[in-house]
Amino acid sequence: MGIKLGDIAPDFEQDSSEGPIKFHEWLGSSWGVLFSHPADFTPVCTTELGFTAKLKGEFDKRGVKAIALSVDPVDSHIRWIEDINSTQNTTVNFPILADADRKVSDLYDLIHPNANDTLTVRSLFVIDPNKKVRLTITYPASTGRNFHEILRVIDSLQLTDSHKVATPANWQDGDDVVIVPSIKDEEEIKQRFPKGYKAVTPYLRLTPQPNR
Repeated sequence: MGIKLGDIAPDFEQDSSEGPIKFHEWLGSSWGVLFSHPADFTPVCTTELGFTAKLKGEFDKRGVKAIALSVDPVDSHIRWIEDINSTQNTTVNFPILADADRKVSDLYDLIHPNANDTLTVRSLFVIDPNKKVRLTITYPASTGRNFHEILRVIDSLQLTDSHKVATPANWQDGDDVVIVPSIKDEEEIKQRFPKGYKAVTPYLRLTPQPNR
């Protein structure tokens, strides 16, 4: 059936480049980004893992832990990490799950026979501190992931979890946001949004972004 938004992210225990991982325990109270790769020593994924390592400061300030997955074993991961570090001028600072038995791949529906019946597709899941899946994206093998977009979505999720707002098209942190239509009482609006708002239409009301 696949994993849907709002589902509890399946828990698992699996080996990794940093030792055994009990997923929910490892996440703790953090947000998580779990992203899969078809195999070790693949060119696009090498750039992705290197870029993820460089984003550690951005993930840390948002309370996010990154964890990757490939179907190859730990010893292969260790050799691949050496390549990633040297070619991408970084140091991999997150675990890579060694899913040789496909346990996690099956839980997260990462084997798509119409793509390849032995390798995982390139999917990504954003998981909140309640272990709920908040974003899923699956990319074609030829297209590297946009991690700035992943950060943007996490910013939006964290903001909209705290305030009764939504983020409009192409929103970036600091831009105006949309007051959700369910809020109609003007006194409540004044209390929640003291900077005021602009009613483009009765249902499209823009207000400066509240403090996160």
